[in-house]
Amino acid sequence: MKKPRARDLGIPFDGNTGTFNAITDVSGVTVGYATVTEGESARTGVTVILPRGGMDHTPVYAGVHSFNGNGEMTGAAWVEEGGLLEGPIGITNTHSVGIVRDTIIAWQVKNNAMYQQWSMPVVAETADGWLNDMNAFYVKENHVLSALDSAKTGAIAEGNVGGGTGMICYEFKGGTGTSSRKLPDKLGGWTVGVLAQCNFGRRYQLTIAGVPVGQHLLDDAPFTNGENPFKQDDGSLIVIVATDAPVLPHQLKRLAKRATLGMARTGSMGGNGSGDIFLAFSTANPEAAHGDAMGLSNIQALNNDHIDPLLSASALATEEAIINALIAAEDMTGHNGLSIKALPHGKVREILRGYNRLKK
Repeated sequence: MKKPRARDLGIPFDGNTGTFNAITDVSGVTVGYATVTEGESARTGVTVILPRGGMDHTPVYAGVHSFNGNGEMTGAAWVEEGGLLEGPIGITNTHSVGIVRDTIIAWQVKNNAMYQQWSMPVVAETADGWLNDMNAFYVKENHVLSALDSAKTGAIAEGNVGGGTGMICYEFKGGTGTSSRKLPDKLGGWTVGVLAQCNFGRRYQLTIAGVPVGQHLLDDAPFTNGENPFKQDDGSLIVIVATDAPVLPHQLKRLAKRATLGMARTGSMGGNGSGDIFLAFSTANPEAAHGDAMGLSNIQALNNDHIDPLLSASALATEEAIINALIAAEDMTGHNGLSIKALPHGKVREILRGYNRLKK
């Protein structure tokens, strides 16, 4: 049975989506998952994103923005310095970054899928240590390989899957969410897709379609009992933004920054304990890392005067990806018997209807 998504519940969002309302609406991008749920304490996994899909290791232009750096994204220093992303992106839990990184390199070596003789994969994390026993190191090499080998285009799963399996968002069950925006032809016709791993926020902050939903849903808030503790949230958010627009690394950094606004539109302003790190890449310009005999690359670049629609699309797709993660997530009981409830769809619709914000 297909899970409902935010738009299926009548939640209004600005902008038109691509075919699948997913990061995979950007042609060539594929996503793979491995979900690890075993016994009472394994509630984790790994997500991989291949910017050009399959074994195509052609680098893409990329940019990184750290909104709040209480987290990790390996390889980010080289993306910042060189403006290129040279391989798959991994997302997992905090204590599994190493095994995911090392396995991606081994996979690249085995499949001759390295652009050069060395590799510095981008692997990001959020901490699932409440529902998952991170110190048991449940993510293994075979899980990473499974995620890499199963990566696909089209509709992808959301909620309790992949790296998002054990995550908590706004004190509801969180996880993985995705969304996209398709610009009209008069604005370039470009696509912007987002995948978010959501593990942040306090209940009182949760805002959906401009409505303070979290302030109406005080039950089952495990950390704050639904009250404002006068403390910003701990936790983390990883956002990967993909586009087919021909934009340069410094422009992609600007797209990555706009994920911060998408996060804010759902209520969170970040906090000292939150690792909110965002990366954007472009599948345009296949010659980005190549050049002629003189080292000159044949590339296109969108003028800054035409970039505003992309910036807005990044913020809007991030907002919807976060809400989609909440909508798709299901109740979970995990490590030390902790139980986290999913966002109650019926109550959300009732609240939105009361504010005249429900589409149907």
